[in-house]
Amino acid sequence: MKFTISREKFLQPLQLVSGAIERRHTLPILSNILLKVKEGALWLTGTDLEVELISRIELESDFVEGEITVPAKKLFDICKGLSTDNDITFEVNGSKATIRSGRGRYTLSTLSANDYPNLEDWQGDVEFVISQSELKHLIDSTSFAMAQQDVRYYLNGMSLETEDNLIRTVATDGHRLALCNYDYTTSSLPARQVIIPRKGVLEISRLIENSDQTVMVKIGSNHISIKSADFVFTSKLVDGRFPDHRRVLPKETTKAVVADKAVVKDAFSRASILSNEKFRGVRLNISNGELKITANNPEQEEAEEIVDVDYQGDDLEIGFNVAYLIDVMNALDSDKVKFNLSDANASALIEDAQNSTALYVIMPMRL
Repeated sequence: MKFTISREKFLQPLQLVSGAIERRHTLPILSNILLKVKEGALWLTGTDLEVELISRIELESDFVEGEITVPAKKLFDICKGLSTDNDITFEVNGSKATIRSGRGRYTLSTLSANDYPNLEDWQGDVEFVISQSELKHLIDSTSFAMAQQDVRYYLNGMSLETEDNLIRTVATDGHRLALCNYDYTTSSLPARQVIIPRKGVLEISRLIENSDQTVMVKIGSNHISIKSADFVFTSKLVDGRFPDHRRVLPKETTKAVVADKAVVKDAFSRASILSNEKFRGVRLNISNGELKITANNPEQEEAEEIVDVDYQGDDLEIGFNVAYLIDVMNALDSDKVKFNLSDANASALIEDAQNSTALYVIMPMRL
């Protein structure tokens, strides 16, 4: 096996595929990347048995077909450190791989490609094409609310739902919920709900760009794949039942508070500095035309911020985790934010004041 390629052409796909590889693994071959030269192209594959990433590069120089696995991090670090002007020649001799560039030569150990695991072939029962920017918006609008290492394993991921002309993403950690809807007018989709694991969600967000380029999404019984012109990403799905978001969304709210998102976000950020580091609670006092934000901590320090808001109604005092509020402010695209509230014991429903495609629910805190 042999190929020659420019450093720039090799480095980006190598970095992309390396994202799927865990550095510490009980199986040594899972620290390796699979390189395959076939039919004039170089295929790079990385996997940790949960997610798999494949990238393809057209080869313009002479090549010898074959396949081998080499340590992913060492290969990437070597290529990253090489001069940008030089080509890279990769050649396999026996159990060693040699990398030449300029006057440098590096020899890496290899493992047989026959032992490299691949996610088994599977059939998709739901397929749709969507722009990368729309898919990224669906993921980034909700993924921050995913749980981390929760014993309720099905919360450590994001729900992806399709139904008729709707694609929906939902994430929750039990204290907050984020939901985003996308009107899919291209065709009618079958009803399906799957859970993408946390690593898969973060990897998809890293891979796709804010562009009009499209990707093909394919959902099977145990897997999901995202295919673009540059990569094929596959992830196993979480086997579990995701909570029904309809039971969490507040049905009837009696108080609507509209505020300038940037102003209220900055006020939350400043108040959070003096909140309790463990519980991160802030108290909101809402009255006619005004929102007062207060925070204090065990050192008897206190922060107070007053923000003008659009609200006419009865006074309300309610507490929230300020980190959750800031996360929602960061996820919203609009200039105005709308808080839908009922009383001190009911969850808040937060949304874009002009567009309700994304909804956020945050449980109150007792302060």
